[in-house]
Amino acid sequence: MNKYELAVVVSAKLEDDDRTATIEKVKEMITKHGGTITNVDEWGKRRLAYEVRKMKEAFYYFIQFDGEPTVPIEVESRIRLNENVVRYLCVRQDEK
Repeated sequence: MNKYELAVVVSAKLEDDDRTATIEKVKEMITKHGGTITNVDEWGKRRLAYEVRKMKEAFYYFIQFDGEPTVPIEVESRIRLNENVVRYLCVRQDEK
């Protein structure tokens, strides 16, 4: 199993309940495809480096998980369809 970190940027236009539901869906995708979530870090509302979809701010979440190499591929293919997610990036963490 490899260690991964998924950065998810969620629209600031959403209500708290919708934002929480969006992150829960992402976590469900990870566990559904065989991943094990080890940590979820919520950074809160931050200014974006550049304007995306006429938004200057968004909520940042970082989800660390363990999984096979197929898990990030499956998660990314489904997270891409979620309109509440502004940006995302999944990277493999180096072994220490």
